[in-house]
Amino acid sequence: MIRYATFFVLASLWVGVIGCKNDAAVAPANEPAASGGGEDHGHSHSDGPNGGVVTDWGGGKYHVEFTVDHDAKESAVYILGGDAKTPEPIAAETLLLSIREPSFQVDLQAVPLDGESAGTSSRFVGKHDNLGIVREFSGAISGEVDGTPYAGDFQEEAHGHEH
Repeated sequence: MIRYATFFVLASLWVGVIGCKNDAAVAPANEPAASGGGEDHGHSHSDGPNGGVVTDWGGGKYHVEFTVDHDAKESAVYILGGDAKTPEPIAAETLLLSIREPSFQVDLQAVPLDGESAGTSSRFVGKHDNLGIVREFSGAISGEVDGTPYAGDFQEEAHGHEH
C-alpha cells in the first residue's frame, strides 16, 4: 500500500512539486494539500541540527533533514518541526529516499531517538552501496503522516569531504 502511495507522491513530485517554494504535501484527492504558498519561511535550507541539508515538508509544518555517511554507505533522515531544528517524531515505519544521480531508492526504517514514544520516530535510516559515492546528492524524501503523503526535494551543496 505504501509503495502505491509513494509512487503517487513521486509522480506528482516530478510533475510539478519542485524546489522549496513549491514543496507541498501531496494530499489525497478528497483533502487539500498543505502548501508553502511560495512565501519565505524565514530560514535557510542549509546545515541542519545534524549536519545535513534541510527542506520543507508540507509548507513548513514539518522539515526533513538529509544526512549521509559515505563510509557506512548509510543515510539518516530526520523529521524536524516547524522551526527546522527540533525533532518531531511521527507515527511511520518507513520513508522513501529517492536519489536522482545516480538514480536509486532507499527504504528508510524508523530508528527512534532516545526518549521518543513507542510507535513514533524522528529518525529514519537506510543503507545502499551508492551512498558510498562521495558527491553532493539531490533527490526527494517522501512518506506518510496521519494518512497524508508528504514529499520534499533536497540538494546538497558542495563542501569539503573529509576522507
